Amino acid sequence: ATQEAPHIGRLIKKELQRQGRTITWLASQLNYSRQHMYYLLAHSFIYSDLLLRISEILDYDFFACYSDYLNRNKMS
Repeated sequence: ATQEAPHIGRLIKKELQRQGRTITWLASQLNYSRQHMYYLLAHSFIYSDLLLRISEILDYDFFACYSDYLNRNKMS
């Protein structure tokens, strides 16, 4: 059985919580409004250029989540 693709918005929120940071903080780092940040994180997908910026800001490789997903599904 194949697993569901990662919900990147949820994964970013989880990493923010782990770091003790807020969505508002991330929004300010990206020069986005808080409302726009909440809108983006509600989605299961995000543009790769934005994901790269978020990965750099949080010092976390969110692309690895997709690699793990691909590798796990190859084995099933």
